[in-house]
Amino acid sequence: MALLGRDQADPDRRRSVLTTRSLQRQVLDRDQAARLALELRRAGRAVVFTNGVFDLLHLGHVRYLRQARLLGDALIVGVNSDASVRRNKGSDRPINPEDERAEVLSALDCVDAVVVFDEDTPAEIIRAVQPDVLVKGADWPADQIVGRDTVEARGGRVERIAVEEGHSTTALVERIRRAHG
Repeated sequence: MALLGRDQADPDRRRSVLTTRSLQRQVLDRDQAARLALELRRAGRAVVFTNGVFDLLHLGHVRYLRQARLLGDALIVGVNSDASVRRNKGSDRPINPEDERAEVLSALDCVDAVVVFDEDTPAEIIRAVQPDVLVKGADWPADQIVGRDTVEARGGRVERIAVEEGHSTTALVERIRRAHG
């Protein structure tokens, strides 16, 4: 609510936020995501980036993404491509194809843009986007967060968000298997 009040009082900020909102819910390619991040930073906005598979969207994901969005002015989410997921998680994943996972994420109000990446790690997309804030789950040791060096080298920061206990895609898949097994 406070942000809305500031936007109403400052027409330039309101226009900038409206521009950001008009870009919201888009699935972008790497170059488009990098351009969006650059435009936002030039407008004085803090860009937040996080990434993951987001195969079966659940409450843990939603809470995580909402918290990540609060750390800046725009949230860009990197989504592993289907090939990347198979290399990282095995041949039985992903359950949902990359275009559907990206579209579902882009429909969330807390997500400003989504970009699919094909590499095994998000290092390249983080180098392209150059976020001000890089967010990962607290289950990742700080010294193993991919992209940390890129973000900190330009004065950004890395934030770790607590993982919601009992909410994971793996747990959800197991529950489904037990119910139908």
